[in-house]
Amino acid sequence: MNENVTIDMERDQDNGQITYANEVISTIVSVATNEVDGISGIAGAGSISGLLAKNKAPRGVRVEMDGKDVSVDVSVTVDYGMPIQKVGRNAQENVRKSIESMTGLHVEKVDLHVVGVSFEKENEELQQSQKLALSIEAEEEQHALEESTVEIIEENELQKEDELETEATEE
Repeated sequence: MNENVTIDMERDQDNGQITYANEVISTIVSVATNEVDGISGIAGAGSISGLLAKNKAPRGVRVEMDGKDVSVDVSVTVDYGMPIQKVGRNAQENVRKSIESMTGLHVEKVDLHVVGVSFEKENEELQQSQKLALSIEAEEEQHALEESTVEIIEENELQKEDELETEATEE
């Protein structure tokens, strides 16, 4: 499975051979899958640096090559609330297009396994809305404080004017 596949891409031109390592196809699969809205990640893949590590196929991706034919298995987690079937079809199509356009290989099938649902995005949105609510509340408090300060200053100025008028009339 980790062997390189030699593809004779241009027999007529005798330009030599192109060899694809499984890790190359696996990396294309990982990046193409993660580009799809609603996919929270490849199951078992830690970070993008883990996906792109040298000589290491990303976890959660299995590639089988037979000549110019490629079959892919990819395990993913999907964002909560997203239509899983639509997200899955989009991921399959993006993987197929990416492999075929980058390598010229034919993708026989892309099997997508949804192995989990991620609540990260929902939690982030909840935290963002809470922060927004707190900032609005703080802004309102600041505005009320500024209004109170202005009122106190105006009252003090009126008192001073009254005192000056009283002193002037007493003299």
